[in-house]
Amino acid sequence: MTTPAETVRQWQDEFTAIRRDIHAHPELGLEEHRTSDLVARKLAEWGIEVHRGVGRTGVVGVLRQGNGHGRIGLRADMDALAMTEANGFAHASTLPGRMHACGHDGHTTMLLAAAKYLAETRNFSGTVHLIFQPGEEGAGGALAMLEDGLFERFPCDAVFGIHNRPGLPVGQYGLRPGPMMAGVAFFDIRVQGKGGHGARPEATVDPVVAGSAVVQALQSVVSRNVPAVDRAVLSVTRFDAGNAYNVIPDSVRLGGTVRAFSNATMTLVADRMRDISESVAAAFGGSAALDFRVITSPLVNDAAEARALADAAAKLGPVDDDFPAVMGGEDFAYMLEKVPGAYMVVGNGDSAEVHHPRFDFNDAAIPYGAGALAAIVEAKLPKG
Repeated sequence: MTTPAETVRQWQDEFTAIRRDIHAHPELGLEEHRTSDLVARKLAEWGIEVHRGVGRTGVVGVLRQGNGHGRIGLRADMDALAMTEANGFAHASTLPGRMHACGHDGHTTMLLAAAKYLAETRNFSGTVHLIFQPGEEGAGGALAMLEDGLFERFPCDAVFGIHNRPGLPVGQYGLRPGPMMAGVAFFDIRVQGKGGHGARPEATVDPVVAGSAVVQALQSVVSRNVPAVDRAVLSVTRFDAGNAYNVIPDSVRLGGTVRAFSNATMTLVADRMRDISESVAAAFGGSAALDFRVITSPLVNDAAEARALADAAAKLGPVDDDFPAVMGGEDFAYMLEKVPGAYMVVGNGDSAEVHHPRFDFNDAAIPYGAGALAAIVEAKLPKG
């Protein structure tokens, strides 16, 4: 029996062209107008019901077949990153400062290929909601779709997503039950002192010294406050201070990111960061204020749905069902908080890492990603 991946492979040229067209015309989060137009046009061409403007630039396709009552959601992200591409091939970005460096062009294409397969074969009974999400890269696209009534308008019993994985061979898959990706937060800390002449530090409250002490003290949060059985990362990645050699600035600003696999751990880290920053700055005669912003919750796979997705993908290629969790974030987590489901990585082969200026999605992975999405529909919504 022909697998979904084998069928999609017959359309390789068609979907490679679509993927490369999207890659050449990257759009930032919640600005994916051209991409949304392309998605909507293709879905309509295949006879799929199209809904535009879900979460601003999001698109949802609805495909019904038979008399089954089951409802499955399939999700892909569409946005690019604000960075300049270093590749020189023909389909490189045509827009300076914008690049599909995370493979969302490939994810969109894989879901389109799955949509065409399901529309043509109709080997399921029930309803499939094809969710093309904007703004995954920190723009709040998943929340925008949810706030626009995504699951009220398009109810799902389960929802599934995929992402490419550099270093994993093409044709292989990885997922795990439970936490799969970390929750992500960004933070800023303003350390306020009293500026003055660099030759008279005794007349100042030096925020550079206080801020440096804050950076050092924050390193104790993960090692001494987070339980050893949990995992978290706290990285200070910015230290903005004065701009003159002989002036002690009035204040400095620190910035960085926190990653954790549970909301409770994220709250613990934020509370300790606030206490430490305020106390250390006060010890130097200054003050500190923390702005802690959660970008996305941890992505947690439902155990039963992860098993179902692994079993469906195993018919197409090898599956590592104990794949290592990663500290990267993914706002599909918010959808999984509303509806049980699972998220899986698909091998991208020997490519540059995501978010690298030389990254490119591997077109050979299109049949495997599309095939897995189609296979889980056929498994969850069997005919008859």
